[in-house]
Amino acid sequence: MKPTSRKAGARGIILAILLVFASFAWGGMAQTKTVDQKEFTIIGISARTNNAQEAAGNGVIAKQWDKFYKGGILERTPNKSDPAIYVVYSDYASDRNGDYTYIIGAKVTDASAVPAGMVAKTVFAGKYAVISSEQGPIPKIIVDAWQRIWGLDDQSQLGGKRAYKTDFEVYDQRARSPQDSQIDIYIGLK
Repeated sequence: MKPTSRKAGARGIILAILLVFASFAWGGMAQTKTVDQKEFTIIGISARTNNAQEAAGNGVIAKQWDKFYKGGILERTPNKSDPAIYVVYSDYASDRNGDYTYIIGAKVTDASAVPAGMVAKTVFAGKYAVISSEQGPIPKIIVDAWQRIWGLDDQSQLGGKRAYKTDFEVYDQRARSPQDSQIDIYIGLK
């Protein structure tokens, strides 16, 4: 990535952060809802990363998405339970500042036959805060939604303390257009 591209990306992230903080100041943030989520399993591809690495432009998330699409991971995943794409955050080293495992894949009914180069991961049952992103271009709505989550967490407004066991994003039919998408993010609570 060229230095000018990194600067433009960093400016975009900073702008998104400022918009989120401005929205907090004006009281524009909706409250979250909580759900009791049943355990489920996904099969997909995984990598370790952290938020500092991603924000600095040295992350793996964009590369994982590229690998996911170019490698036909969704099509190669057996026993899919629905057509949505799932992203699971797990194996947290500590909190939002530590390393975590990032997995892109599909929810499955049976994980006994995991294709080569993929992993199976179980999302724990429990209480989850559900945050719906705004509608718009995928990179922007994801950054904005996570900034919103961190702000709600800092203000103890998620509906409980974060568990840092499993969190996940759901890219369903509302996320079919990369420029006009909406997703839900589920945050595991204690």
